[in-house]
Amino acid sequence: MPSSLSPSAIATEQVADDRIAAVRAFNRFYTRKLGVLDQHLGKSPFSLSEARVLYELAHRDELAAKEIGNELGLDPGYLSRIVQSFEEKGLITRKPLPADRRQYQLSLTAKGRQTYAKLNLNSQNEVAAMLAQLSAEDATRLTQAMATIEAVLEGRPRPAAVVLRSHRVGDMGWVISRQAAAYAADYNWDISYEALVAEICAQFIKNYDAAREHCWIAEVAGEPVGSIFLVKATDEIAKLRLLQVEKKARGLGVGRALVEQCLQGARERGYSRMTLWTQSILVAARGIYQSTGFKLVATEPHRSFGQDLIGETWERDL
Repeated sequence: MPSSLSPSAIATEQVADDRIAAVRAFNRFYTRKLGVLDQHLGKSPFSLSEARVLYELAHRDELAAKEIGNELGLDPGYLSRIVQSFEEKGLITRKPLPADRRQYQLSLTAKGRQTYAKLNLNSQNEVAAMLAQLSAEDATRLTQAMATIEAVLEGRPRPAAVVLRSHRVGDMGWVISRQAAAYAADYNWDISYEALVAEICAQFIKNYDAAREHCWIAEVAGEPVGSIFLVKATDEIAKLRLLQVEKKARGLGVGRALVEQCLQGARERGYSRMTLWTQSILVAARGIYQSTGFKLVATEPHRSFGQDLIGETWERDL
C-alpha cells in the first residue's frame, strides 16, 4: 500500500530514526568501553552508586542525605543502606539537621577522605591508561565532544572562556584571602596556612625575577577564579606553587589550563624539570598533576595547619 506520508515527511522520519539509532549505539559503546555497568567501580569494593555518593560528599559541604538521594536518583531505602554501611566503616559522620531532626547531614571523616582519594586515584589511572593510547589531538577531540554532549543534554549554555593573565597590583591580596578561605572551608585548615600563603606571596613580590618566575590569574567574564605560581627552585628546576580554583569555576578546565600554562612558562624560561609539593587529600589537584605528566616521587606524614596530613612531592621533566 502506498504511504500516505509525503516524501519530505518520510525523509524527516528517517532522520529521526537514524538519530535514535546513533544515540542508542553510542550508549551501548560507551557503557561497554568505560565499564560503567560493572557491579563494582574499577578494582574497588564500591558499587557505582556508592562511589557517586562518596564523590558528592568529597566535593560539597555537609550534604543532607535526602539531597544526595534526590540529585543522584537513588531509592531512599538503597541510599539508607549505603549511609549505614559507610557509617559502620567509619567513612562518614551524620547528625540531625537543625531544621528537621528526621533528616541527616552527612560529612566525610578523615578515613572517608583517604578512601575517596584512593578510589579517585584508581579511576584516574584507568582513564589515563585509556587516554594514553590516543594522540594529543584525538584526546582533545574526545574530551571536547564529551563536554558538548553534557552541555547539550543538560541544556546549559556554553561556558564563558577562561582567560589567563599576568598578576598585577592587588592580586596577591586576593590570592592570600581566597587560598585561606577555601582550605579552611574544605579541609578545616587553620590560620597558619594563611600565614604561609602570605609569606610565599610576599617573597614572590620582593624577589620577583621576571625572566625566571611568573604568576597567572585565571578569569572568567572578567572575574578572578584561580591562580598559580611559577618560582625558581634552582637554575634547572622550577617549582609550581599555590594552584587554586574557586569552587564556582570547577569543571571548566581552569585548573588544568593553569598547570599547562605553568609548564609552558617553565619551558620558555629554560628550566629542565619541575617539582611541586601537595597533600594527599587534595584529590582534584593531584588528578591534574598526574594527567599532565607529573609523577609522585616522595611522601611524608606531617602535622601542619592544625591537621595530620601526608605531604607529597611530585616531579616531571620538561
